[in-house]
Amino acid sequence: MKLTQIRNATLLLEYAGTTFLIDPMLAEKEAWEGFAGTARSHLRNPMVALPVQVETLLAADIVIVTHTHMDHWDDAAQKCIPSNKLIYTQHQADAELIRSQGFTNVRVLQDENVFTDGLTIYKIEGQHGSNDAYAVPPVAERLGDACGLVFTHHDEQTLYIAGDTVWVKPYLKALQRFAPDVVVLNIGDAHIDEFGPIIMGAQDTLRTLQVLPAATLVASHMEAINHCLLSRRELREFTQQQGIADRVAIPEDGESLTF
Repeated sequence: MKLTQIRNATLLLEYAGTTFLIDPMLAEKEAWEGFAGTARSHLRNPMVALPVQVETLLAADIVIVTHTHMDHWDDAAQKCIPSNKLIYTQHQADAELIRSQGFTNVRVLQDENVFTDGLTIYKIEGQHGSNDAYAVPPVAERLGDACGLVFTHHDEQTLYIAGDTVWVKPYLKALQRFAPDVVVLNIGDAHIDEFGPIIMGAQDTLRTLQVLPAATLVASHMEAINHCLLSRRELREFTQQQGIADRVAIPEDGESLTF
């Protein structure tokens, strides 16, 4: 597989002969305001420019939107992506939203999705914040649902893209069930006011490798959105201090990794 970190959670994945564009955020630098009610909301998003030409991304065979927050499915993506592009969503509500935006080839991911030649994608439940945050109805509605993805194929290593989630039982169960060789963590430690982190942070690299010591972790969702507080430099320092730097890849925007 070839995995390219584009920007924030946007990934370009070449896997088993199919190219996937995951969570496209395609806006120009500082195109929209920071997220209200989150850390550093005075900063404009995206904080950095797209590192590749949009046309490179539009050539993907399939788009997967793990959830429809602006930093995973923005207005620019809606304008740039062809209306007949095959798009997969986490559930029917997101599919209906994207269809209402003019897209005609939208499908809903099932728990297990079998493609040609043995390629299978499993949808994994996530939790986009703490239990305390989800106990408050307006906050829970704002955070909404988000999913992860496990890719398997007989000629490829198993890949788990965890998505926007904190450490919860479904994440741990997926690690134990699939024993993925490569785990992509949305690890920018994004914070909302009053309730703290809504995705993973540095400590989750260590916790993941305690479960799967032979896995390779890939850090994503960093340094592009106002409320992501963990920098690549800080994560590198943490992994070096913990003796796991050789197991944690921290790609720059536009950088590709081959496994």
